[in-house]
Amino acid sequence: MKISIARGELLEALSVVSRGLSSRTTLPILSGIHVATHGDSVVFQATDLEVSIRTSCKARVEQPGQSVLPGKLLTDVTRSLPEAAVTIDTTVPGVASVTCGQSSFSMKTLSPDDYPKFPEVDASQTVVLPTETFSHVVHQVARSVSRDETRPILTGILVVVESGLLRMVATDSYRLCVREVPLEGVTSDIELVVPGKAMEDVAKLIGSAETVSLGVAENQVIFSFGETTFISRRIEGTFPNYRQLLPKEHATRAVVDRTELLEAVKRVSLMAQHNTPLRVKISVADHTLTLSAATQDIGDAVEDVQVTPEGEDVEIAFNHAYLLDGVSVAEGDAVAIEVTSPLKPGVLKPAQGDGFTYLLMPVRLG
Repeated sequence: MKISIARGELLEALSVVSRGLSSRTTLPILSGIHVATHGDSVVFQATDLEVSIRTSCKARVEQPGQSVLPGKLLTDVTRSLPEAAVTIDTTVPGVASVTCGQSSFSMKTLSPDDYPKFPEVDASQTVVLPTETFSHVVHQVARSVSRDETRPILTGILVVVESGLLRMVATDSYRLCVREVPLEGVTSDIELVVPGKAMEDVAKLIGSAETVSLGVAENQVIFSFGETTFISRRIEGTFPNYRQLLPKEHATRAVVDRTELLEAVKRVSLMAQHNTPLRVKISVADHTLTLSAATQDIGDAVEDVQVTPEGEDVEIAFNHAYLLDGVSVAEGDAVAIEVTSPLKPGVLKPAQGDGFTYLLMPVRLG
């Protein structure tokens, strides 16, 4: 195989498939990127056996063929090259020559015969989503995905499309994020749980594509955008019934400027070290929300933020990092904090509308 590709296009293709590279040393072949010619294009693919990614770009194909090149090394080499045509030559068995301008590299290759076949999956249901909407919603809910592998279902994002509405839900059992957005012209209905990491990767890779197609197969999900196909396993099991966790009423509600609250939480959180909770006190008569944190042997911080309150005075405490996450991804210029009691979850939502809900478990005050 001998091909020439513009450095920028090559780097973009390698950056996409690199997210499918395996770090497992037990199967060295999975640390490689499979490169194959297809007409006047080159197809790149990578897999870690849970995620498989394939993308293509135009190239000058001097000699057709296929090879498996070391993924990270090839990507790092390409990133270091000047903006010019890159030639990859694997006509000498077991060796790839990579040249660009005055630079020349030689790297060992692996046999393409040992590389896993790209999964051929037929989707039973498909829905096409605007990329901007998809990426934005994933960004909002992804922080609430659990990193604890002992409960696999919580490491995923629940994706539901029904009645012209896209809903994504994530929870790590300490906080819960629900985001709903209306979809125009989408009539398909789907419901599945997709690994959070796969969703985040797709949201980052979409780039300039206008839409992303989401296809559902028996135990896999297929994302297609631009020249790229991204296949991930689905997470089996039943997602928690999140609706029953959402409070039906509240005793206190305070509307506050989102940016002001965000900056105040950041400042006061500096004194919430070693898992010290962040206290939130709402005074209805004074129209203030007081944030405070004190860590023994380090110091303390207090800050008041003006709010528009209703209901009764309350004091509740939260994990400062979780509260910060919620405020930073919330919708709108103003947000509402709703509290039922100091021992029940607090809710963060936009002051107007109900498309975003962030529920946060309280920390018991000593």
